[in-house]
Amino acid sequence: MGAWPGLAADKLMDEEMYPVCAPALLHQDPPLRAPGDLGRVALIHDLSMDGHTGFPTWETWLQQAGATGVAASRGLKINNSAAVLQAAIEGRGVALARSVMARDDLATGRVVRLFPEIGGIRALTYYAVYRPGSASQPRLAAFRDWLMEEAAQQRADVKRS
Repeated sequence: MGAWPGLAADKLMDEEMYPVCAPALLHQDPPLRAPGDLGRVALIHDLSMDGHTGFPTWETWLQQAGATGVAASRGLKINNSAAVLQAAIEGRGVALARSVMARDDLATGRVVRLFPEIGGIRALTYYAVYRPGSASQPRLAAFRDWLMEEAAQQRADVKRS
């Protein structure tokens, strides 16, 4: 991936998806300790990427986690990634969140990441794409360098969450 004829591309980052919820939901009685416990809470689905083949779903994540007995299709279905995250913040269930969007909410504690030991599922890859002859232009170089620094910070934040 990342090949466009006649263009240069610098990989910025991979976006992952992983479960998040409001801190209070994590500590409910009984607490959410294992992926199979997700069968007791509403799953929040992001339908905004349904048209993209291979985009991760709850079924994908639950399968990766080895969770059995959890009905992957039940719960809230929302067609906006930001609204999915907001529903999780409000304690309406557990969202399969996009790492790029959840970054600030994780950092401030509005949501917590569940089961980080399982890892996330790669959803998208982001690139800076430009004409090769433009690479030496100061404005493009400065913008590309800024993008690369921001992406590096995002990757570092995701590893800490």
